[in-house]
Amino acid sequence: MIRSMTGFGRGVYQDEKRNIVCEIKSVNHRYCEITVKMPRRYQFAEEKIKSLVKEIAVRGKIDVSIMVDDLSFDKEDIRLNIDAAKAYYNSLIELKSNFPDLNGDVDLRMLALMPDVLKNVPTEEDEEEILRVLKIAVTEALNKHSEMRAIEGEKLVADILKKNDGILSAVLEIEKYAPEVSKQYALKMKERINELLSGEATIPEDRVMLEAAVFADKSDITEEIVRLKSHCAQLKSICASGEIIGKKLDFLVQEMNRESNTIGSKANDINITDKVLFLKSEIEKIREQVQNIE
Repeated sequence: MIRSMTGFGRGVYQDEKRNIVCEIKSVNHRYCEITVKMPRRYQFAEEKIKSLVKEIAVRGKIDVSIMVDDLSFDKEDIRLNIDAAKAYYNSLIELKSNFPDLNGDVDLRMLALMPDVLKNVPTEEDEEEILRVLKIAVTEALNKHSEMRAIEGEKLVADILKKNDGILSAVLEIEKYAPEVSKQYALKMKERINELLSGEATIPEDRVMLEAAVFADKSDITEEIVRLKSHCAQLKSICASGEIIGKKLDFLVQEMNRESNTIGSKANDINITDKVLFLKSEIEKIREQVQNIE
């Protein structure tokens, strides 16, 4: 299936413990570049998520954003550091013995407020369970992302094929008109010479034909026309393949542009030049569209 590299998808998972929202957006890129943004406590799942994305995306800059709202009340534990409490108690008793004139007793509240005696620590997560629920949200987002890319890809290909048909029509017109170029050149050259000589001398017909033949050889665009027609046929074939075609089309469009440039430089004729300008414009439009195809 032909897909665009531009797309968006959103997936949601919810249970009694957490709400998970995954959003995936992508734009065109030469390679596959995946960025995952998620809470630090779940970063152990980052590579697994990237692997899921790579299963459906070959090219593109893809941003994955995962938001987790923890609904459980036991997400943190209170840890008692009894060794720290004993150390504080012994130190405070020693301090009191050294300063008997100072008021104050060592009590439970004082010890509880000492650093690291009572500490909040996150509840240990079941990594396999977290991976399971994350995968549900990510998979839903990826499916919607792929659907959007497929729809966009169909539109891009339809537009490319339409422009390709216009290019082929212009090439066929150039092919039809090209033989007339050397004839027109010979006629104009003969008229110009006669004008300059004012009828005082004549130029042998074979000499005029020889010059026209030399011009025809230099301006011959048969090979370029044949290759351009072949490229147009290849473009249709590639688009019909349903494979990942972005890089193939990118290379093919470069070749089409090269052949158009050669025709423009060889064919010394205003009519062909006008057609070449049209070719270059349409090929450039295709090239821009191809940049968005995976």
